[in-house]
Amino acid sequence: MLESLMNLISLCWSPLASTAGGGGGGAAGSGGGGTEGREGLLRYRDFGRCGPGVEFSTAVVQANQVLEDQSQIEAGEFGTFVGIYDGHGGPHAARYVCDHLFRNFDEISSGQRGVTSDGIRRAFLETEEGFIDLVSQLWDSRLDMATNGTCCLVGVISQRTLYVANLGDSRVVLGKKVGSTGEISAVQLSTEHNANLEAVRQELKAQHPNDPQVVVLKHGVWRVKGIIQVSRSIGDAYMKHTQFNREPINMKFRISEPITTPFLSANPTILTHHLQPSDSFLIFASDGLWEHLSSEQAVEIVHSNPYVGSAKTLIKAALQEAARKREMRYSDLKKIDKKVRRHFHDDITVTVLFLNYDQMSRGHRHGSPLSIRSALEH
Repeated sequence: MLESLMNLISLCWSPLASTAGGGGGGAAGSGGGGTEGREGLLRYRDFGRCGPGVEFSTAVVQANQVLEDQSQIEAGEFGTFVGIYDGHGGPHAARYVCDHLFRNFDEISSGQRGVTSDGIRRAFLETEEGFIDLVSQLWDSRLDMATNGTCCLVGVISQRTLYVANLGDSRVVLGKKVGSTGEISAVQLSTEHNANLEAVRQELKAQHPNDPQVVVLKHGVWRVKGIIQVSRSIGDAYMKHTQFNREPINMKFRISEPITTPFLSANPTILTHHLQPSDSFLIFASDGLWEHLSSEQAVEIVHSNPYVGSAKTLIKAALQEAARKREMRYSDLKKIDKKVRRHFHDDITVTVLFLNYDQMSRGHRHGSPLSIRSALEH
């Protein structure tokens, strides 16, 4: 995975400057450029620059036999784009989204209106339409495509405005300075779509008033139709269209009654946040991180440690907590190979963006494009 990632970005990588202030000490002592590397199933790029006033750290640890998480960082004329795609049922939907969502966004936002919430929504829905078309085309040869889906968390920074769009239960959290106290607070910016949340269950019941089994509690976990926890995604065609919920897909995915209203939606929740000088950093992560760390814990970890390698630091903290829950040593957990590792934690993807408000000049346009994507062969 890492070799392909490095080949992709080696020509467009720029050395780091110490512009990300805050409790973590910025990039001081990093020697300029970010460090890339691999530690077993953990792969990372410690630090890099997206553009004026925006720098990043990114990392992923694999647990599944085939990595189901995908991610990307893109920068260009529009600003900065971050995507975290947490796949389920297989890697194909997440890979498709990584290939197409930014492309659709870039085409839409290059128009006269530029970056808008409506444009981001259109990009999500066009990506969904494209994947469902692919499922239809491959129905006779690739049935698994119908049961593949992915959560999608996207952040776009354009002219000091942050747009957050989300499907599913990935999360972005803002680390915000508290006055001149030196302390920092955690502010969750994304809305999660998981049936374990009461608001989501009520939403589903309102959409399906004649279906008493639209959400079912199984083994202490609420699931849509007793099958899946998330209520919004790209893909999961079998939960949206009757023509994909029939033989010969596996019985565990089958719904007895015709699907007249999709049980899952690809319409994202979108938040717009005007960045402030007190906004220090953003943590984007798949739910594998949040299963083991609270938003407050994650923000404190980034704030209290060197910013270089912060995404890797967060993943290691989550793995240490996963080991603690199983009453085992972290060193022993690291020895467990993929597939078996899934019994201890999920794939985890983290991207941290560090913000320097003064350097994000409102009218500036990025000159050099940047594209960093998860490699697909894992």
